[in-house]
Amino acid sequence: MQRLYDFFRRHPTGVDSFWAFLLFGFCGLWVISRSGLEGKIIALLFSAGLCLVIALRRKYPVKMLLLATGLGLGQLILNVPPNMGDFAMMVIIYTVASETSARRWASRFALAGALIAPGLSQLRFRDSPIAMPVWAVVFFMVLLTMPFVLAWVLGDSVRTRRAYWAQLEEKASRLEKEREAQARIAVAAERARIARELHDVVAHNVSVMVVQADGAAYVLDAAPEQARQALETISGTGRQALAEMRRLLGVLRTGEQAEGGEYVPQPGVEQLADLIDQVRGAGLPVDFRVVGEPRPLPSSVELTAYRIVQEALTNARKHGGPDVSATVRLTYRDDDLDLLVEDDGRGAQHELYEAGGADGLGHGLIGMRERVGMVGGILDAGPRSGGGFRVNAVLPLKADR
Repeated sequence: MQRLYDFFRRHPTGVDSFWAFLLFGFCGLWVISRSGLEGKIIALLFSAGLCLVIALRRKYPVKMLLLATGLGLGQLILNVPPNMGDFAMMVIIYTVASETSARRWASRFALAGALIAPGLSQLRFRDSPIAMPVWAVVFFMVLLTMPFVLAWVLGDSVRTRRAYWAQLEEKASRLEKEREAQARIAVAAERARIARELHDVVAHNVSVMVVQADGAAYVLDAAPEQARQALETISGTGRQALAEMRRLLGVLRTGEQAEGGEYVPQPGVEQLADLIDQVRGAGLPVDFRVVGEPRPLPSSVELTAYRIVQEALTNARKHGGPDVSATVRLTYRDDDLDLLVEDDGRGAQHELYEAGGADGLGHGLIGMRERVGMVGGILDAGPRSGGGFRVNAVLPLKADR
């Protein structure tokens, strides 16, 4: 039974042909029972045409509607009495009304046929010798018309429901594609964020390690204690860099459990003191001041402030030249956080950094501007008039509270 059902679903025209063959058989029996050879031949021809309408109704709905119309007019003109094959007219009316691929004019034409054809048939073939009042004639016309009209209404309802489900499927498909596109955009944004984070971590910590390693090599024989402290700084900085890199790269893992104690929280303004102590230990004097009453900040603002200070101090140490010093000022205001980082190094060397970095990676000011833009802030960075470099960021707080 299941195979037969699947066959019928895959071959609807074959099913219609089967029913058309059965209908033609019944029509043949009905025609044979009538008298007159010529009338039988004509009736069989019309029955065959109407059965063909049923067989091909789904494959050529509009053409079969026109064929059924022609056969109906031929019956009226040639005085071929109604027979069982006329059931095909009701079937084709339903088919045209239900097919979403059929043109709308064909559906309206089928409705007009459903309203007119039964009445014309009643008037043409009414052979009752008993005179019937007008109301009785109208009643029978309406009675004969109702099945055809109901067939059209049912078909149009099926068409509307099919169109509705097709619209829902199309909308669901479109939403699925939009979700996939948004997911791809989110992945690209996350990778860009990781790239910025990795640049900040590597540029700062590796720079500190290089400076400390050079200093340890310089004083290794003359001052072993200072060399030992430098090596300890290198070790601590390397561990910190490794922990931050594990945290950042951990978001790229799928289906793995995070190892306990390996990931550190996102740095914020509270960690600025440790960062500046680390920079001072690497040989860059830094004057750090906090203006205003410190208060809890959004995590995005805290991370942005920390990374800007880290990047600016790394820039000063790499491009500021010898005897450079820096100033970091953090000002808490009612609606924003003002961050100022200045150094008195060689401002001309900072043009490399402003253009994208001497290494050509382009993660200097570009990364800063992206971070500040993500929180809706303003960044002003460039050489100072008296020498050195200046980075000023205003990070809004009101919209995040």
